[in-house]
Amino acid sequence: MALYSEKVMDHFRNPRNVGVIENADGVGEVGNAVCGDIMKIYLKIDGDVITDVKFETFGCGSAIASSSMATELIKGKPVSEALALTNKAVTEALDGLPAHKLHCSVLAEEAIKAALKDYYDKNGIEYDPAMFPEESCAYCAAGEV
Repeated sequence: MALYSEKVMDHFRNPRNVGVIENADGVGEVGNAVCGDIMKIYLKIDGDVITDVKFETFGCGSAIASSSMATELIKGKPVSEALALTNKAVTEALDGLPAHKLHCSVLAEEAIKAALKDYYDKNGIEYDPAMFPEESCAYCAAGEV
């Protein structure tokens, strides 16, 4: 059995939505010194819909694939759907990740939530702070990378 699915390899070799959005409505950056992966997500939001999303990721192939897939999963969707995106959904959309690479999908989820929090803060939109936990990637913190 191959270590990585065809979808992981495709999103690694041909990442979607790479780049920067100037004057983004929301920007989120997360990373962990233990695993070395850093993800930055840029959002353009019109009304309540994510009309554009870009990412910059410094990290392994799984981190790049997770960022790419996560952006595909939220592009064109309402903010509420993006907020509901989980690392499990990213992993499933990639047809799985090796256990020692699951932290990559967690970081993708966290980067999107950080960008949405930034959007809310910039626009004075009230939110429940519990939607945006302060904890960083539990896999990274536990050294399971």
